Amino acid sequence: MHAENPLVVPNSFRISFAPYRPGLSRNVSAEGPGAPAASPKVERSDRQVIGYLAFSGILLALGIDIALPAYDDIAPAMGLDPASTSITLIITLYFLGMATGQLLWGPVADRFGRATTMTISVTIYVAAALAAALAPNMTLLLIARTVWGVGAAGPAGLRPAIARDLYEGDQMARIMSLIMAIFMAGPIMAPLVGEMLLLVGSWRLVFVFCAVAGAAQIVWTQRFGETLDPADVRPLKFSTTIEAFRRVLTTRATIGYTVALSFANGSFFIFLGSTQPVMSNIYDLSDWFAIMFAVSGVIMAGGFFAANALIQRFGARQVSIVGMVGFVIVAVIHVAVTLGADGQPSFWVWIGFITLLNQLAVSLGPSCFTLGLEPMGELAGTAAAVMGFFTTALGAGLAALIDMRIGLSVTPMAVGYLVYGSVALLALVTAESRKQAR
Repeated sequence: MHAENPLVVPNSFRISFAPYRPGLSRNVSAEGPGAPAASPKVERSDRQVIGYLAFSGILLALGIDIALPAYDDIAPAMGLDPASTSITLIITLYFLGMATGQLLWGPVADRFGRATTMTISVTIYVAAALAAALAPNMTLLLIARTVWGVGAAGPAGLRPAIARDLYEGDQMARIMSLIMAIFMAGPIMAPLVGEMLLLVGSWRLVFVFCAVAGAAQIVWTQRFGETLDPADVRPLKFSTTIEAFRRVLTTRATIGYTVALSFANGSFFIFLGSTQPVMSNIYDLSDWFAIMFAVSGVIMAGGFFAANALIQRFGARQVSIVGMVGFVIVAVIHVAVTLGADGQPSFWVWIGFITLLNQLAVSLGPSCFTLGLEPMGELAGTAAAVMGFFTTALGAGLAALIDMRIGLSVTPMAVGYLVYGSVALLALVTAESRKQAR
């Protein structure tokens, strides 16, 4: 019996495919002030780990996707012209804050532990969401959104770091695939939740809902406990942090997988930034946006479950290469069909291609993070932060290059997917060849 500790779960309730790395899923004392605090041993089932990390990812999706249906309400409230593209800065600056914030939270997490860092970063998330809800003008709203992104950077960078604390190799890739599959509930449900909230209140209520979700994450973090091995605690010194960054940036395999994921994310971020305007301006289906966004999310979630099974059978490296080869082949056909339709294929043809390409693109994430963090060992927090920074910042920048070119034609989107997917495939092949040569 385990009545003395509610987090201890009998073996019969654990998912059998993921045994623990001994000694990592616990809190024990470490030398030095501010080290992860001592506490009784905490055992976690795979189900608990997957649920906790998936929910931390859902926070990120809420910060992005729940606001999309509110664009038409936010713009006039902030004094913007209906045709103004400035409203997209709500997403762009959130991504910017999330990218740069990971460079802060990674070293902090390696010094003070994952639980403390998660609590502080999500507290900032909650405060910034409330500030955005109360913002009287566009300037203050954008400032709040940037700070909100900095808070969101905590769970963004800590998800792979915590997974790396507890698992390794293909096992970690499988767990990350399941986490991402459940995480897709965020993009699936967030626009629908946003629509429902708009039925009973203003766009400000949408941001308040995000703050409530953040508060729930803080409570869950206290129950989940610490995962950083005290032997891996690193001093928070400028020179030590710079050395950690240098090691990450000079590890060829890590950089290869980071570049690959950055360009794959770039294609997916095009979808996030441009789907609502495309459905509204090209296909005149703005009322269907939330539903179609949710349906595409369900399909992508299925892709993560499929990726988990494939990784278990063939391994993360082979699955990532084959997946991106498939992406490039589909992207070539997509470009040909789009050009043949003068940049305006039928809606169902367009959404079909985009959904399939997105599924292949986002499924690359678990494998790339796993393979990129594999050589990092005790630098998991900082390495995850550096990878998160580049994959988010570079991905968002690449998407912006395409988003601004989409008017009454989806040709730029089709070409962007093909170019970015090709670069991602090249980076994967390069990373593999360099890894084998070492």
